[in-house]
Amino acid sequence: MTDSGVVIVDKPADWTSHDVVGRTRRLAGTRKVGHAGTLDPMATGVLVLGIGKATRLLGHLTLTEKAYTATLRLGLTTNTDDAEGEPGVRTDASGVAEDAVRAGAAALTGTVVQVPPQVSAIKVDGKRAYKSARRGEEVELAAREVTVSEFAVDAVRRVDDPGGAFVDVDARVTCSSGTYIRALARDLGAALGVGGHLTALRRTRVGPYDLSQARTLEDLAAEFSVLPLAQAVAAAFPVRILDADEARKVAHGNRISPGDGQPGPVGLFAPDGTVVALAEDRPGYAKPIVVFAAA
Repeated sequence: MTDSGVVIVDKPADWTSHDVVGRTRRLAGTRKVGHAGTLDPMATGVLVLGIGKATRLLGHLTLTEKAYTATLRLGLTTNTDDAEGEPGVRTDASGVAEDAVRAGAAALTGTVVQVPPQVSAIKVDGKRAYKSARRGEEVELAAREVTVSEFAVDAVRRVDDPGGAFVDVDARVTCSSGTYIRALARDLGAALGVGGHLTALRRTRVGPYDLSQARTLEDLAAEFSVLPLAQAVAAAFPVRILDADEARKVAHGNRISPGDGQPGPVGLFAPDGTVVALAEDRPGYAKPIVVFAAA
């Protein structure tokens, strides 16, 4: 069985995140594999997997910032807000100026109130929204705040089509977890009065893990290796070195004195460099939230 750690996969198109987990389980020789943050089948790029004890990291990694490159098509809506859905309203976008596209992207930067796509994994009344959508039911999804720290337009291209001209927009997006790039495409098109959807998406970074570290499934089949657990924690979280007594307490799940009060999880390491736990500072103490070391 493979040692615990993190694997950064360059997910291929047309694979679900679950497909990648299944393939990785076979390569790693263990069922204890999970992923941090689903990618839609049409999307490619960084998918962070945890192996063994590193699966305990994943719920915390999903809260981190993510970055993408994307292509948005203006002039056509779809029922999924991406190219995999059924075509909806077509509008000639030939009159959309490049300056207007850039201004529209700028207006969708910062703290944005976003309604998730109808075809999404969000639960409404205990049911996944996409299951209701596939039955032809329209569900009311609550708008939520997300943070789009970058929505940069790299290129605006005119596409002639017998049914009316489209405008394709190549963009870079950096955003908080939970942001739908499909919804940004939909909302940009709506703001410009022509509708829009997402035609291509590549995730380039999840937190500290980026494409430079990603390996294809073919690479992993030829040589399977993981980023060791201690390195993965040190890359993703602030580090605090404990003394031997503190390390023993934390290994048993006990509280210790607080650190420097940093928000969010901190990686706790024993004097020998072994990662012991993730912890959060509370008033007057630090509390382990994930323990890796055996007590």
